[in-house]
Amino acid sequence: MIIIPAIDISNGRCVRLEQGKAERLIKYSDYPLEVAKKWEKEGAVFLHIVDLDGAFKGFPAHFDMIAGILKRLNIPAEIGGGIRNMDAIENYLAAGAGRVVLGTSACDNMDFIRDVKKKFPGRVIVSVDAKDGFVVKKGWVEKSSVTALDFIKLIKKAGFDEIIYTDISKDGMLTGPNIEACRRIMIEGGIKIIASGGIGTLEDIKKLRELSRTGINGVIIGKALYDGRFSLKEALEVADAC
Repeated sequence: MIIIPAIDISNGRCVRLEQGKAERLIKYSDYPLEVAKKWEKEGAVFLHIVDLDGAFKGFPAHFDMIAGILKRLNIPAEIGGGIRNMDAIENYLAAGAGRVVLGTSACDNMDFIRDVKKKFPGRVIVSVDAKDGFVVKKGWVEKSSVTALDFIKLIKKAGFDEIIYTDISKDGMLTGPNIEACRRIMIEGGIKIIASGGIGTLEDIKKLRELSRTGINGVIIGKALYDGRFSLKEALEVADAC
């Protein structure tokens, strides 16, 4: 199980949101590149970078900045936020993204993600962001009528064997991940998960690691690392423990 530090970018700064709410923003750095290099230096093997402004606007808002970060990294990173058409995917992959994260575009158009899967095998992952069991989209401000589990079954049918799953009621709150939802998705959805949202302690990582044999491939961690609840080194050690 891998540990994936998150870098969320808004107005050119490294920030975190609580429950995806723009009005509950905390700034951590004016220099996202420095943050990315810090996580790389401390042992990260993969990063999760999100253009928050792009997620709200519906198109990449920080493409040049993120492309610059990718050029200076020696580790791969996945990029999300406002990526809703083929051109945006191609541009980020050409800029050096390890893979691209789709959210709203996948929920709105299953034909699109089937086409994406065929055109970019292994280079795209779908992020399922849920609240009260339903998919939330457009920067987490619009709740859909589609259940997360039903959506995940469609993603699986489209050929994907792994998703990012976020319970947004947990995101940024440091209260622990939604373990039961993760377990249900893996069992009933038949798909592997990168878990995101709510990690606040090393014990949370341990609980997810115990599910790794079932299908937890990795954990995205944001606020807990930025607030110093534990170090990246400590998180890596717990994730690697037998």
